[in-house]
Amino acid sequence: MGNNNGFGPGNNFGNFPRNIVAQPRVIASGGRLAITVEGCRGGGTASSRAFRTTFLSPFNGNNDIARGVATINNGARPGSYDIRVDCNGRTLTRPDAFTVLGGVHGGLGGASSSGATPTDVAIGGGLVSSAVLGGGVFWLRRRHEKRI
Repeated sequence: MGNNNGFGPGNNFGNFPRNIVAQPRVIASGGRLAITVEGCRGGGTASSRAFRTTFLSPFNGNNDIARGVATINNGARPGSYDIRVDCNGRTLTRPDAFTVLGGVHGGLGGASSSGATPTDVAIGGGLVSSAVLGGGVFWLRRRHEKRI
């Protein structure tokens, strides 16, 4: 019976996808994820629940490494995601390859809420109260100085 683990005679270990690397490991929805795979001769595809199937191409003329860039879906929920790679009909899955963060909206400094929160109102109210109190003390002192 033949050995089909890639180590037997006539098999080339380089024809098996291995070592899937996703960068960055933590990413916001809508971000771009670089995927690098060793043992993916001629390229292949990478897929995940967080992004559309992405093509992998040989990297810098190196037949053993393939690379691709995936864009994380805007609707991707926060959490860890697997990446499944298919190279020449051979597949490999890397569990928890990357993590999607939630609640980040560009243009708002990373704020995920809309409108003022109770904390914002309390801080603003404290600042206004301090300004009124400080102004009152200043006014009373100025008024007192004119009498002397």
